[in-house]
Amino acid sequence: MLVNLFGKFWKRTPRGVRRWLTRRAEANFTVSAAAIVTNDAGEVLLLDHVLRPHSGWGLPGGFINRGEQPEDAVRREIREETGLELKNVELVRVRTLDRHVEIIFRAVGVGTPRVLSREIIELGWFAVEAMPPDMALDQQFIIRKILLPDDQRK
Repeated sequence: MLVNLFGKFWKRTPRGVRRWLTRRAEANFTVSAAAIVTNDAGEVLLLDHVLRPHSGWGLPGGFINRGEQPEDAVRREIREETGLELKNVELVRVRTLDRHVEIIFRAVGVGTPRVLSREIIELGWFAVEAMPPDMALDQQFIIRKILLPDDQRK
């Protein structure tokens, strides 16, 4: 009965007020988009990022702007940081890390990447079997899971 009464109240409440109340009751979170970008040789593009803890090496990507679609965000981030365009973009995974949601795509890079952002120390193409050893293990795992057949994963 109380739920029904609340439901009637909720439906009559102006949309902006409902949104404001929901934002106060729900935990805030951030959302980013990253991509496993490969080249014609099957190598993976990795960036040594200034802000990434520990080794810094990882997938290219970044935060999604308000109102931006995830695929648009990953294309923008990679273009801004490396100058690469992407083709064959495919959503491969969404994961939650505490209060952060990460949307991961797979794509093929078009062009020659170069460091275009002060956020990036260097970049490189790496064979899946030869990624930087101090790179975060969870990102290495995701890359192997997406790019390698089951019997070749370590």
